[in-house]
Amino acid sequence: MKFRYIALAAMMLGAASCSKLEDPKVYSFLTGSNAFLTLSDAKAAVNGVYSRLKQPSGRSDAWMYYAGFQVTISDLTTDIGHASSGGDVGLMSECQWAPANTYLAFAWQHQYKLVTDANIALYNISKMTSITDAQKTQFTAELRFLRALGYVDLTDAFGPVILVTDSTVAQNQENPTYFDQMQPVPVEQVNQLIIKDLEFASANLPVNYVGNAVYNTNDIGRATKGAALSLLTKLYMREHQWDKALPLTQQVMGLGYDLYPSYAGLFAEKNKWNQESIFSALADPLTDAVEILNHFGPLNHPSVTDRWQYFAVTWYFWNTFNDADERKQLFYYDYEGSDGLHYKQGPPGATNPPAGEFYMPDVATKKFADPNGSTTYYDGHVFPILRYADILLSRAEIINEVSGPTQEAVDLINRVKGRSKAPQLGAAGTFTRETLRDAILQERGWEFFFECKRRQDLIRMGKYESVVNTYLQAAKLTPTIQMPRDKYFSYPQAQTDINKKLSNGDRRQ
Repeated sequence: MKFRYIALAAMMLGAASCSKLEDPKVYSFLTGSNAFLTLSDAKAAVNGVYSRLKQPSGRSDAWMYYAGFQVTISDLTTDIGHASSGGDVGLMSECQWAPANTYLAFAWQHQYKLVTDANIALYNISKMTSITDAQKTQFTAELRFLRALGYVDLTDAFGPVILVTDSTVAQNQENPTYFDQMQPVPVEQVNQLIIKDLEFASANLPVNYVGNAVYNTNDIGRATKGAALSLLTKLYMREHQWDKALPLTQQVMGLGYDLYPSYAGLFAEKNKWNQESIFSALADPLTDAVEILNHFGPLNHPSVTDRWQYFAVTWYFWNTFNDADERKQLFYYDYEGSDGLHYKQGPPGATNPPAGEFYMPDVATKKFADPNGSTTYYDGHVFPILRYADILLSRAEIINEVSGPTQEAVDLINRVKGRSKAPQLGAAGTFTRETLRDAILQERGWEFFFECKRRQDLIRMGKYESVVNTYLQAAKLTPTIQMPRDKYFSYPQAQTDINKKLSNGDRRQ
C-alpha cells in the first residue's frame, strides 16, 4: 500500500510582479469545521499517522524513525552497530551519549509525533457522523495500534514518559494546557494504556485486507490482528510476564505466517510484502521515498555508488557468524572499490594498509542496500518492524524462561537457523536455561541486526552491561555501560529545559 497523507494546514498561493508583492490569494484552508467530514478525510488522516513511521517527507531528510534513526538508539548503542562518521552518531556508537545528543532528541520528537498524530485522529474520528460504526471501529483499531507502537518505543528508550491520549486532545479543546509542565508517569501506567490499545486492536483488526469492507483493495502494510498480538507479545516479554506472552505466540502462529525461503530475498527492495511480514514501514521511490540506501550503503562501491556507510556493523560482530551461515554474506565485506582500492577487513591490530588496499573501519550491510534496487538518492526500501522469525524466536525464549530447555524451543531456533543454513543447535538436553538463553540472544543478533531489537534484547535478558562493555574493551574504547543507570537514555536536554518535571538525576548527565 502506498500511504498518502494530508497536511492539516492552510494552502496559500501568491503571485509577484516586478513592482510589488501582491497579497497571497487563499484558495482553501482546513479548520475544525471543514476537516474530518468525509470517509476520504478519515482515511487520509489514518494514512498520515502511518507516514510518521518514516518521517513524512517525500523529499526532505527522509531517514527519521524507522527509516534510519531508530537504528541509532537500538543497535549502535550495542556490540552490533558502528558509525565512523563522528559527531553525535559516533558518540552513540561508542556508548557516550549525553542529554544534548541530537539522536535522543530525534527519538523523543518522532516517537511523540506518532503518538500525537494518532491521538488527534482518534479524537476527531470519534466525533464523525458521516462514517459507519464499522468504519469508525476499523480506523480506531489502526490508530490505537500505532499509538501503542509509539509508546512501546518511548518506554523502551526513556522509561517513564509524559502520557497523552485522545482525552488530552479533548481537554485541550476546552482548556488549553499546552504550556503546562507535565509529570512523567511510571512505565507500568503507560503499559496499561498500551495493553488496552493492543487488546482492542487485536479484537477488531482483520487478519489481512483481502476483500475488506472498509478498504477496497488488499492494503498490505496496515495494522492487522497479527501485528497487534505480536506487539503485545513483545510488551509482555519486556516485563517478563512470560505466562501472558506464551499463548499470544500460539495465536500468531495460527494466522498463516511463515518464513520467507531466502534471507537475502526477504530484504530485497522489490519484496515489499511476503508471508513473513507482520508489520513494516513501507516506502516507494516515487511517492514516499526514504534515504535508507544512502545511510546503510557501502563506501566507494562500483555497483552501489555514492553511499555513505553511515550505519555499519562492527567487525567484532560480523566475525561471530559461522562461515556456512548465509547471513554472513549479506555484507559488503570484500570488494574492489570504484577508486581502485581493495576494500576489506584489516588484520587484527593493523591500521596502515599496504598500497592498493583500504581497511574498512566497519562493514556495510546489504540488508538495506540492495544492489538490485533503487539507484537514486531516495529509495523504496521497506523497514521490517515485526516479522514471523521474531515470533518463532520469541516463543523459544518464553518457553525456556517458563520451563527451561525443551525440544520445542530448540526446534524453533533451528527452524530460523535452517533458513540461512546456519549450524543447528544440539538436543535440548545439552543446554541449561542460562546457556539456551545465551544461544537465543546470539541467534537474535544474527537474525535481526539493524532491525531495532538488539538493545532491548540485551536489557531484557540482563546482558546489556556485560556484552557491550566486553565489546567496548575489545575495540579499545571506554566501557561505559552501567546498569541500572543505562536501562533508559537521558531525557533530551531540550525537554528537561522546558519541563522541570523531567529529571536526569538517575541517568547520564
